[in-house]
Amino acid sequence: MTNPTNNSFRTAVESGEFLITAEVAPPKGGNAAHMVKMAQTLKDRVHAINITDGSRAVMRMSSWAASVILHQQGIEPICQVACRDRNRIALQADLMGINALGIGNILALTGDPVKAGDHPDAKSVFDLESVRLLQLITKLNQGVDFNDKPLTDQATDLFTGAAVDPQLKSWSGLQSRFERKLEAGAQFFQSQLICDFDRLEKFMVQIAAGTNKPILAGIFLLKSAKNAKFINKKVPGVNIPDEIIDRLAAADNQLQEGIKIAAEQVKLARQLCQGVHMMAVRREDLIPQILDLAGISPLQKSSPVNDLVFK
Repeated sequence: MTNPTNNSFRTAVESGEFLITAEVAPPKGGNAAHMVKMAQTLKDRVHAINITDGSRAVMRMSSWAASVILHQQGIEPICQVACRDRNRIALQADLMGINALGIGNILALTGDPVKAGDHPDAKSVFDLESVRLLQLITKLNQGVDFNDKPLTDQATDLFTGAAVDPQLKSWSGLQSRFERKLEAGAQFFQSQLICDFDRLEKFMVQIAAGTNKPILAGIFLLKSAKNAKFINKKVPGVNIPDEIIDRLAAADNQLQEGIKIAAEQVKLARQLCQGVHMMAVRREDLIPQILDLAGISPLQKSSPVNDLVFK
């Protein structure tokens, strides 16, 4: 197989569309039916679907294999690649394989710490981190390996993004990290879960303005107050404020209240940045309802982008 073609997510980015992506976890086992079912519910609603790579250091099917499964279903994936579990040899091997299998989009991540997950005694690798992974992918796209040796069987063609956390406590650290990722080759950014939209606006105005790279705000469906507390405890770097938890706890139907909160956040994000990245763990089928409440119409069936994503 040759380099990826018909990269509709890249086309949407380059044409300046308001971008919608969603996150789906690979299966924990050999049956991908639930993942495929959840992804298919997002048909005509998102430009691409992120496949996580050991999110929270919890063991699941490899992100590249799950991405290939979705690609075979005519659904465009963004394959997340984390540095935690592989050294630079394995990362390059996987990236070349991903490219050869027709996957065009990569989200380059450092990876959550092993102790946060379900195999806390596993050995971490972290041979690289996200900035150097971006640099590595840029080199592969230029036809050389990490050591600047030529790729004898063609350069890769990978469209690469990075994570950003506008709510990071250190403003100077946030700016430095963002600029280094830009310089390393990031073409788009997906944010961590956003609760502080004043902070997001400040980031967009003071740091991201003028970069011409889309920022997609992370919007998370909170299913209940208990769910929100669990995320605060288990997901590194996340701090859901008490007022949201209290609002969920006071609701007669906490799931429906979570859907309303997520829709409100989509509306806020639409005023500030170029897209949203939707997260609704194991309830991805509710994302269309959130988008409807937020006034986000389905992608036009007649558009070339949509025809390429869901043929």
